[in-house]
Parts: sequence; C-alpha cells; structure tokens
Amino acid sequence: MGKAWSKEKRKGFMGKERNSLPVKLITAIYSNNLELFNVVEEKLAAEYGLIDLKSEIFDFTYTDYYEKEMGLGLKKKFISFEKLIDPVSLSDIKIFTNQIESKHLKDNKRIVNIDPGYLTLAKLVLASTKDFTHRIYIGKGIYAEVTLYYQDKNYRGWPWTYPDYKSDISLSFFQKVRSTYHNKISNIK
Repeated sequence: MGKAWSKEKRKGFMGKERNSLPVKLITAIYSNNLELFNVVEEKLAAEYGLIDLKSEIFDFTYTDYYEKEMGLGLKKKFISFEKLIDPVSLSDIKIFTNQIESKHLKDNKRIVNIDPGYLTLAKLVLASTKDFTHRIYIGKGIYAEVTLYYQDKNYRGWPWTYPDYKSDISLSFFQKVRSTYHNKISNIK
C-alpha cells in the first residue's frame, strides 16, 4: 500500500469543471455548381454572421465517394465566421446545414454538401451524421470527431483524417483561421 493521502494533498489533484472557450466555426462546401457556393455562403452568413476567411475554390480529387450522388467535377471551399460559437452548438449547426442541403436536391440527390466543424488552438472538430469507432455522439443524431490536432506549429491528421483535410491548401487555410482565432481569444482569457 502506498502513502495515505490527506484531504489537503488530494485537493490539488481534483479537476474542476469550467466552461469551454468559444470556438471558431468553419464549414466546408462541396459542389460542382459554382453558383451554389455563393448561395450557401449567404444562407450560412444569415444564420451565423459575417464570414471572415475564405479559401480558394479547389478541385476535389481526393476520393470518388461523392461522385455517384453528386456527379463529376466536384469543387470544394472552406469558410470561417467572425463570431465565435459555443462548441455544444455543433449538433444544431449540422442539422441546419443538412436542411440547406435538403433544399438543394436534384432528382432526390444532393448537389451540395456542407460539413461544419470548429477549430480551437489544439484541434479541428467536424460534425457527422455517421457513427464510427473514432466518433463521439453529441446529441440530436450527430457525432463529432477530432479530424486534426495541432502539434509543432502545424495541424496534423490521424489515420482516419480525410486526405483533403490534410492537403496543403486545407492546412494553410486552417493556419490562417487559427491565427485569427488566437488573436480573438487572447482578449477573452
């Protein structure tokens, strides 16, 4: 048996509940209809406020996963929002983006895909409707996964991280978002 711990000694080892810092909302938009990028951005901005950063639109050539549903020639773009959010709102945000997708169906198939998530100084978290071994249920039929983690001044992927999230264009965008976020939360702490 080890040493008996007094109440005073144990006191310093107990974790205390505390509220999370607000986080930086990001979304990825996929479509082969370039006009839909603007339409979706307007709907998201009406709901979540000003968009502060946008990546360029780039070819989505990392997988053919969406081709059967959405067709060939998919493009992708990331956006982030000026206003910070509470991370517990991620499930509601995913439900809202799913509603936008549903309003833009063609022959009962999506023509736009919107993947919301949030960024912190330590990670990028994405929302999903699909459960898997590395995803945590966050309520309302939505799961979350840590898609990237921050180490040695860079975001890094896990074995399950989609290749497009590990691409140079994506990682460069997330670095810019992280810098903006860092400046914003420096005033909160």
